[in-house]
Amino acid sequence: MLKHATSLLLITSILLSACSAQNQSASDAKDTKDDTAVILSEKTKEATPRTEPQIENKNTDSVIHSETDIDTTGKKPEVPSTDTTSSEVPIKKTYHMNSSYVIKPNDESTPAKVVLLTFDDGPKDEKMINSLMDTLDKHHAKAIFFVNGNRVKRQPKLLKMIHDRDQIIGNHAWDHEDLQKMSSSEAKKQVTDVQQIVKDIIGEKPQFFRPPFGSGNEALKDAVKEEGMLYMTWSNGSLDWDKSTKNRPDKVIQNVLDQLHPGSNILMHELPWTVDALDELLTLLEKKGYSFVDPRAIELQSR
Repeated sequence: MLKHATSLLLITSILLSACSAQNQSASDAKDTKDDTAVILSEKTKEATPRTEPQIENKNTDSVIHSETDIDTTGKKPEVPSTDTTSSEVPIKKTYHMNSSYVIKPNDESTPAKVVLLTFDDGPKDEKMINSLMDTLDKHHAKAIFFVNGNRVKRQPKLLKMIHDRDQIIGNHAWDHEDLQKMSSSEAKKQVTDVQQIVKDIIGEKPQFFRPPFGSGNEALKDAVKEEGMLYMTWSNGSLDWDKSTKNRPDKVIQNVLDQLHPGSNILMHELPWTVDALDELLTLLEKKGYSFVDPRAIELQSR
């Protein structure tokens, strides 16, 4: 009996050991499977290609990619500009010109003691033009440079130089000839050809016209008006073109002062003695209480 019980105990012990071993093997297998899954997951992550993040632009509705993201042309995507600032603020029209070519204020709050500075028959010489503009800058003055088309064609860089230095370009016809002696179509072409060449060079057309010798007629005035320009001659002549003033800067100055009046529309030319006279002339005008009207403040229709 004792022998039989011992045998049963031995068999039970063997069965329990076997079950324990089986459970341990199952547990080890599960752990191995879990470890394998983790390793495979990490390998998968490493094998997945990385993509660049997208950066939201708060100022636009578009999405900007990182610097390494380029399109098929090899260029970075362009970002729409959000700059809405105007590059140039228009100057208020505070003056007008009357039928006598005198510059008048539009109301009583605008100074009447002004002069309009103009230079005809250019552009001729770089040194003279620069000297004139240096003096204008010194006195914070603007002027109209009335140019001939044939001269512009020969020296377009001089026209651009005047424009780049923030002075104003005017139309003085293609040739310096009497337009009143031409047919209406010929005279009109003298006007429109200058408009075109000036626009081709500086990107904008003149807004002021002065006929050579001050000689014109109604047909010419109509052609000028069609181009949106203000037609003018002058109301104060320096006579710098006359032989009596040649090499006489003092005479140029005196001629202007002798004819001086509020709103003087002063005719001068690109000449050596005018260049020499200009600084003293502007200084004397300032001492008399005059200032220099910006041509862009003048209405483009006389009244």
